Amino acid sequence: MELTPIGVIHSPYRVKGDAPRQGRLRDTTATIEIFEEYAPGLRDVEKCTHLFVLYWLDRANRALLSATPPGTTGSRGVFATRSPHRPNPIGLGIVNLLGMDGSTLTVQGLDAIDGTPVLDIKPYVSSIDCIPGAVTGSVPHAPGDLDSRI
Repeated sequence: MELTPIGVIHSPYRVKGDAPRQGRLRDTTATIEIFEEYAPGLRDVEKCTHLFVLYWLDRANRALLSATPPGTTGSRGVFATRSPHRPNPIGLGIVNLLGMDGSTLTVQGLDAIDGTPVLDIKPYVSSIDCIPGAVTGSVPHAPGDLDSRI
């Protein structure tokens, strides 16, 4: 298996402790620089209001198979959490697309550290990607989060 980064994230988060546990909990802006050879793939992306961004958590510990989510006391299997520390540390964020300038996207709601490689970008499609009533029993939610079932 070979993954090729298509771009890089530029964010105000410089080290792990700077980033929020979920990007959508903050209104911080970041930019995603798409490398020139992949820029043609951005055609029509500006028509999207929200995007999925898949990125490689290059500073994660790949040996961990359990994690203790914030706000909980018990350890869980890493696949039942959103921990960045996992065998294949692929990050997934849903961002608001604020603008596009050439091959650079300005987004809001990303939790990635500055310099994180981007693997892919896909449009968020609410009629497919939103599942009303979905239950995430293992993912804790802070008071004031939008909906603890999403």
